[in-house]
Amino acid sequence: MNVTASSKKPGAIPGSGTTQKLIRCAIYTRKSTDEGLNMEFNSLDAQREAAEAFILSQRQEGWAALPEFYDDGGFSGGTMERPALRRLLADVEARKVDAIVVYKVDRLSRSLMDFSRIMETLDRYGCSFVSVTQQFNTTHSMGRLTLNILLSFAQFEREIISERTRDKMRAARQKGKWVGGGLILGYDLDYERKRLVVNEDEAERVRAIFGLFLELRSVMATVQELNRRGWPRKTWTGKTGRLCGGGPWTKTNLHGLLANAHYAGKVDYQGAIFAGEQGAIVSAEVWADVQGLLAPRTGKGSAIFSPAESSRSSALLRGILKCGSCDCTMQPTYTSKGNTRYRYYVCQNAAKRGRACCPTRSIPAGQIEGFVVERIAVIGADRKLIAEVETQARKQRDERLVSLVAEKAQLEKALRQHARTIAALSESPRKPGPHTRTPAPDPTEQIAGLESQIRAAESRLAEIATQIPALQSLHISREGIARALANFREAFESLPPGDRQRLLSLLLETVVYDGPKGTVAISFRPTGIQTLNNSILPQS
Repeated sequence: MNVTASSKKPGAIPGSGTTQKLIRCAIYTRKSTDEGLNMEFNSLDAQREAAEAFILSQRQEGWAALPEFYDDGGFSGGTMERPALRRLLADVEARKVDAIVVYKVDRLSRSLMDFSRIMETLDRYGCSFVSVTQQFNTTHSMGRLTLNILLSFAQFEREIISERTRDKMRAARQKGKWVGGGLILGYDLDYERKRLVVNEDEAERVRAIFGLFLELRSVMATVQELNRRGWPRKTWTGKTGRLCGGGPWTKTNLHGLLANAHYAGKVDYQGAIFAGEQGAIVSAEVWADVQGLLAPRTGKGSAIFSPAESSRSSALLRGILKCGSCDCTMQPTYTSKGNTRYRYYVCQNAAKRGRACCPTRSIPAGQIEGFVVERIAVIGADRKLIAEVETQARKQRDERLVSLVAEKAQLEKALRQHARTIAALSESPRKPGPHTRTPAPDPTEQIAGLESQIRAAESRLAEIATQIPALQSLHISREGIARALANFREAFESLPPGDRQRLLSLLLETVVYDGPKGTVAISFRPTGIQTLNNSILPQS
């Protein structure tokens, strides 16, 4: 095979008496897993030896191997995030390399798109590409076609492994099997049968937790009571001997326990419920009651009022009003005397730890709601207040933009990391190694968890992709604020109760009530005025 490099510097061939063009060859090696890298002779060494032998066979053509090592051990070929590859491409751009030599094409990349980008870089800087075991020449169209075909099969192989993993996960869930992951309170793992078995001591604790939640009817209140009692979370020893689990109860992990279908003897897969192999810990009636209480609170936090009162239309400042003394949410609740119901907002801290813990305690709902609505209407007629709202809205817009851009960068970084991990897990062989009889653990559950995180991150990125341009194009002016608030009171009173609460949630960021000082601070959303002006209230 004759491969020529288009960018070469003249020099003397080592060991020869002639002067001709020197083709500087960089050897790139890669291994998907770090297994065996600490051995005296590993896969990277074998790849390099084969490449060095090939370069030596082309010595009369002016080929010489560069002394630099470009080795990526433990990195997947499905991503460009590899340190040695980055160094190699940087040297190509610096015109320090005339040809890249690899053992096989998929050592450089297993993604057709990534490989195309690499080839564009090599073409731009006059660098050739050579595979020792696959005969083709990238300087010709037929060689490029062959290369693309090989890469297509490499990418297909990587994707089909992921599909098999997902299919295996789905089939196992439909049969009610446990497929790995962290253990949950109330169950132990039978390692021989790969099945969850009930731990009776922990099962009693689980039933007590379900009963406590049904009594308190609040996730947060239950969390505080569990931590006050010192009830532990599930702990177990992993295969490596490391202690897993434990730690204090939080709203998130308690909600996960209460919503876990395993406790009813079921298995949940993508919203579908199947009969599980494990025994049930709580009865179907208790399970149904708990899910009924969790349903209206999912994603919104627990409340201290009855489900009937949790309607959005019953509390205009629900989710907006905060206690200035404790810096926590004030939740709507009520008391009844005869046939009369009295609504008010109570500080969460006071409700859970006692009224003596909060100087603000509570405030009548009608009083604070009427004051906020009246204050919004007054702002529309006060130029000084309009100027303050304008300054506040612009500051919040800029802060929100900075926060979204930073969150976007973090999510993109996390997606790249998850993709690398999945590729490495998919490529990792499960056969026993030369020094052990135990196969590597099945990565099915871990891959499924990572894919779930990827879906969540991609969903959030899609939201951010619409929010950033909206904020960037948002024009905040005193005229727009004055126009939006000019007829606020009349328009607000004409709306049905449910729309009134929605209007305030779109317009206001927070309302902070400080009982001891007797003050109320209102913060507008940066996009609230525009929403009010464009879609909810008629423009004047």
